Amino acid sequence: MLLTRHARERLTKRLAKRRKLDRIYTKLWDFLDRSVRLVPKEGVVIFTDGKKSLVCIELPCERLSRREILGRVEGIRDSYECVFYDGRLVKLTTPKKFLGFIPEGTYCFYISRKKMSLYIGTRTPLLVITLRPAKKEERSAFYELRG
Repeated sequence: MLLTRHARERLTKRLAKRRKLDRIYTKLWDFLDRSVRLVPKEGVVIFTDGKKSLVCIELPCERLSRREILGRVEGIRDSYECVFYDGRLVKLTTPKKFLGFIPEGTYCFYISRKKMSLYIGTRTPLLVITLRPAKKEERSAFYELRG
């Protein structure tokens, strides 16, 4: 999962209480563990815990091996916000150095040179748009699915 600036501010205010990158993502993953996934329409995903809802959109990605990803990020010298979803690892570092933490395999790969962010994982990357109070239908769907 990658965050927009607005989503980062909302997560900091409502969940993390601190601006440290690892703290924000730790709280985000805790929220995802206790929430249910809803897909109201194609390309939009909502995670809700019955009280708050995290609104996301799917990002296009390529399935590449670790070696192919290394070839794509070879010339990048700037620090990027790097997210490895499967290992729940987030670092602000160069992509080449970050790939040293990732095991061999085939992953979904997404990079935004403009936003300086990189995503690697087995699932399709999601861009978090906002964190907001849950709507009535989201609350009822949560309680139906959680029993």
